[in-house]
Amino acid sequence: MNKPLALEAAVIGAGAWGSALAQQLAWAGQKVRLWALEPEVARQVNDLRENKLYLEGVMLDPAIVATNDLAQAVAGARLVVMVTPSHVFRQVLGQLAPHLEKDAIIVSCSKGIEDQSGYTMCEVAEDVLDKRYHRRLTALSGPSFAKEVARAVPTAVTVAGRDPDVANLVQHAFATTLFRVYTSPDTVGVEIGGAVKNPLAIASGMVAGLELGYNSQAAMITRGLAEMTRLAMARGGQLATLSGLAGLGDLVLTCTGNLSRNRTVGKRLAQGETIAQIQASTRTVAEGVKNTLTVLQIAKRAGVEMPIVQAVKKVIYDGLPPADALLELMTRSLKQEHYWVADS
Repeated sequence: MNKPLALEAAVIGAGAWGSALAQQLAWAGQKVRLWALEPEVARQVNDLRENKLYLEGVMLDPAIVATNDLAQAVAGARLVVMVTPSHVFRQVLGQLAPHLEKDAIIVSCSKGIEDQSGYTMCEVAEDVLDKRYHRRLTALSGPSFAKEVARAVPTAVTVAGRDPDVANLVQHAFATTLFRVYTSPDTVGVEIGGAVKNPLAIASGMVAGLELGYNSQAAMITRGLAEMTRLAMARGGQLATLSGLAGLGDLVLTCTGNLSRNRTVGKRLAQGETIAQIQASTRTVAEGVKNTLTVLQIAKRAGVEMPIVQAVKKVIYDGLPPADALLELMTRSLKQEHYWVADS
């Protein structure tokens, strides 16, 4: 594989996914600075080569240097990889924007939709950053649990960007023999897929928690994919993207894998816990809890029907028992299987 010159890279966000991506960039030959909000995380990474708070048990590459200073993190960085939770993406990007290099490429790896605006993360970046950066915005997504990426399990993802040369550079910056990166021009489809799969994974967890079996799980994933596809296409995404790694691939992984935080939330809800109890018991963020509301918000604007996501909203925010939400879904009016926005 032909690779470009080694790059200086900044990974903004030292949760499990940010740490795993820093590890991957280091393995790909990049010099990596990892920005951590928590001082103890930066100390652990630098002194112990481990992020005990978010990625315990994984030894991190010596090429990764952690810092709590945003300006220091992005100084000289050609590649800036954003891996913050979606609800603080705008704030953090705004803080580091004055310190970006003029030729910096931004890679959004945060899977979510912004509250109020309904923007994807690349759309937030366009709103925050000077126009010079707009053609250097990309989004990376696909079926990729952080722990498995950090342990070099073979993985395939997609990076999308409007400029093919920029997407190609990001592709080569991350790629190794165990981390295969495809490119796409469909940033909207890639980002919508990454966001919508989160509430759908909560629904999948409810199916598992209710012990409904494989038929129910397959139906939920397939009909969830239909909802995801309708919304992405209404926003200008491409059908092929949603049948690929950033759509179907990520959906299947998050809906079926035991490492999925969103699936775990759904399973615990089905077993009788409240969302407040679940959130109080963990430091990690299950994006689907917030994304449920934001996805429905943009779906309403686009005139897209999303009954599964609506059912998840009723369970989380309205207190509807998961079994009752299932009954509502199963007793909806009968329809043809494939229909898009104009038919919904």
